[in-house]
Amino acid sequence: MAASSARFLPAAFGLFCLLCGVAIVEGMLRAGLLNRFIVPLPTEVIDSFGRLFGDEQLLARFLTTVQETFYAMAILAVIGIPVGTLLYQVPVLRKATETWISALASAPIVLMYPLFLVIFGRSPATIIVMGVIAGLPPLILKTIEGLSGTRQSLINVGRSFRLTRVQMLTKIMLPAALPTIFVGLRLALIFALINIVGVEFLINFGGLGQLINDLAERYDMPGMYATIVFVILVSVLFFFVTERLERWLRRMS
Repeated sequence: MAASSARFLPAAFGLFCLLCGVAIVEGMLRAGLLNRFIVPLPTEVIDSFGRLFGDEQLLARFLTTVQETFYAMAILAVIGIPVGTLLYQVPVLRKATETWISALASAPIVLMYPLFLVIFGRSPATIIVMGVIAGLPPLILKTIEGLSGTRQSLINVGRSFRLTRVQMLTKIMLPAALPTIFVGLRLALIFALINIVGVEFLINFGGLGQLINDLAERYDMPGMYATIVFVILVSVLFFFVTERLERWLRRMS
């Protein structure tokens, strides 16, 4: 029982701190220390959730963003993990490109959206491609890191069984690198989601990002802040789900 309580204590303390912060902001706004034309009352933000689900079709827009993110993640997994594996297997190619991939991870990818608007038009394809490009660098780098960190004892066992290079990779190295690869997938998910919502906002097309744009243009500050909070909650949910999936796969392997 004590162990169970200790397990949930950090989350409970974090929630308590969050509620305290919200209460402080509410008090400062009501006291006139903050401008209510810029920051709405937290109670107004909470109250606007019902209106967003009823009038603004928040759930449908959420599903649109989730669908775009799912497609982006599927493409990322199909491209990112094999590319990372290839760079690990070919050291010369890795040395030639790893620095550029690292630089791409910190680049403001979202600013490339006009180029993809020209190529794909104002469509979900532009949003998905932007999410894929944003998520590729962390996934590739983490795949390389995971394969490079395979314990030498495991590699020696594979050699003792005279495994081929492909067998060594599929039966030993990739399973051993799975935790690190999943860290890359989680990072890629966050990068992709941020860029997907950002591009939706910029081109006023799609799901949650378009809703934030619409509410901002109508100067519906409580609704806009509520949608932003909802996007944050979606990010937390995605991160939690992928973490659970990683633990399940580690037990299965």
